[in-house]
Amino acid sequence: MFPFEFIRSLRPHPATPAPVVRSIEAHAERRADGALELAWCLRGDMARLLIPEPGTPECTDGLWEHSCFEAFVGVVGDAAYREFNFSPSGQWASYAFANYRQREEGPVDFSPPKIVARRFAGRLEMEAVIASADLPPMAAKARLQMALAAVVEAADTVDGCHSYWALQHPAARPDFHHRDGFTLELPPPSSSSPSTPA
Repeated sequence: MFPFEFIRSLRPHPATPAPVVRSIEAHAERRADGALELAWCLRGDMARLLIPEPGTPECTDGLWEHSCFEAFVGVVGDAAYREFNFSPSGQWASYAFANYRQREEGPVDFSPPKIVARRFAGRLEMEAVIASADLPPMAAKARLQMALAAVVEAADTVDGCHSYWALQHPAARPDFHHRDGFTLELPPPSSSSPSTPA
């Protein structure tokens, strides 16, 4: 089990019911070195969920088409943000945006995150660590504004095979990029003030 408590719960979007998922809890913490530590715990009927099998840990697009966990990280007062996708397979993807769904011009070099996935009867655990250099510019001294999310693919539901989970859903359709969904704030590593949950 994780060495910390989960104090934030994700909710499914009303348009994507998830009868085979009981709960998804999330954890986010900034380390003293500036890295961002993330974790999710999904509880549900694992036999009816489609969870990617372990594979080659490499950068891969399209992870959101199957079960994966996501984090969107910005700086308070700045429209730019970063998107990080983590698959239970060990694959990952990182993207830089200048504004809402507007990719930054030019390449951005991201380092591979540290990912650990553990599957049990009735539970899937996921951990990821993002290096400080891969966070938005000025993140080292700024307050982060984040959205934590998950896409869950089920095998046999009548209402659609994908459900979309987030701390908050500000739009009529699932949209993890919507800035009003960035409801979690974390202070700079040097600050001792508590984080603001959703």
